[in-house]
Amino acid sequence: MRQIFFILLLLACNYTNSQTSNDFYDIIDEVNVERIKSDITVLADFGTRHTLSDTISNSRGIGAARRWIKSEFDKISKDCKGCLEVFYQKNYFTQKDGARIIKPTWINNVVAIQRGKKFPNRYIIMSGDIDSRISDPTNYKDDSPGANDNASGMAGTIEAARVLSNYEFDSSIVYLGLSGEEQGLFGGKGLSEYSKKNKWEIIGILNNDMIGNIEGVDGVIDNRTFRIFSEPTPPNESEKERKARRFYGGEVDGISRQLARYIHKTVKKYMPEMNPLLIYRLDRFGRGGHHRPFNDMGYAGVRIMEAHENYNRQHQDIRIEDGINYGDVLEGVNFKYAKKLTAVNAINLASIAWAPPAVKSLSIGGVVEPSVKFRWVAVDNNTVKGYKIYWRDTTSPIWQNSRYIGNVSEYTLDGIVIDNFLFGISTVGKNGIESPVVFPNKVFRD
Repeated sequence: MRQIFFILLLLACNYTNSQTSNDFYDIIDEVNVERIKSDITVLADFGTRHTLSDTISNSRGIGAARRWIKSEFDKISKDCKGCLEVFYQKNYFTQKDGARIIKPTWINNVVAIQRGKKFPNRYIIMSGDIDSRISDPTNYKDDSPGANDNASGMAGTIEAARVLSNYEFDSSIVYLGLSGEEQGLFGGKGLSEYSKKNKWEIIGILNNDMIGNIEGVDGVIDNRTFRIFSEPTPPNESEKERKARRFYGGEVDGISRQLARYIHKTVKKYMPEMNPLLIYRLDRFGRGGHHRPFNDMGYAGVRIMEAHENYNRQHQDIRIEDGINYGDVLEGVNFKYAKKLTAVNAINLASIAWAPPAVKSLSIGGVVEPSVKFRWVAVDNNTVKGYKIYWRDTTSPIWQNSRYIGNVSEYTLDGIVIDNFLFGISTVGKNGIESPVVFPNKVFRD
């Protein structure tokens, strides 16, 4: 009996320490620059991946590109003994859906799901765009290699699948190739609706759109900085929630903003050589990306991309004009930088997929009191070690202070005045990994 006891104790300890910092460093090291370069080259060599381009050819057009992407996911699944569920998610659109849909077309996404062992219906998603375009957004015949925009993000997604398929996770990870981005974010619209219909619990989506350029149009060269775009609050929140925010705060604390902070924290811990910029916008000024349709549905989603764009290499006919090279060709891609941003994604996918669920309801109190009080619905799962309270100055973009408080469902933070800080709570797993921080969504008075 004593031997059985010690065996069970050892197994428990092994589970508790099943993830270490070395796992994350291993994931970073396993991301392969040569594979990323090869994948970007293959995608660019399809000539054009315009959404409306050829779907029959095996060597040119969007059809050939998405079949190749699916074949890569299938190979990865074969290597990991069927760990990926790979399929097309199909959507049909006509001219009535937008000015850039000039003929009826199927906009098909490629989906690969690595099913979680404990929470199979909880999903963290990494996406890249399949399609490309040149100066005329409706020109689907001429060459549009889209090497950086967005073969880089698509190659990064495939490479993340290769690396992470060697691990097992509690929650599901989705590797996603979205089409129709340049025509109006139609691939994301179709997949977000599919997710809602199938009742996916989406933890977040990391949209990768252009992760390979280090030379800005302004002449700045930077291979370490990248941007994380996130909107402040969900667009589908209720009028009651909007009114409450006027009195209780939270203007910059929506679920997408918390996801962005989580990515920032993970990168600073495991890739300190990188410089993540939290950009407090949904996307670039007046522009859009494929995380937006998910945000519209109420899901957390961010855009991860290079810090310095080169507009001479975006949405341009391939040409030389006044001595300037235009066009999104392979020569404009820095493959080592794309490797770094792929690793950024991979460690965050792993961290969130290994983390326990976040609390769904967090109440806060302490009006005209010298202490802040918290009450929440505890996560009912044996992977939970406890909870950690976070707080920060109201003007700080990141969480500055924290206190681990154990496996409880209420807590009083003495000596802290509620008026002067913003607060949140994360769930801490027995493996030491935390969920994204949850901002209070209820107020109570004793």
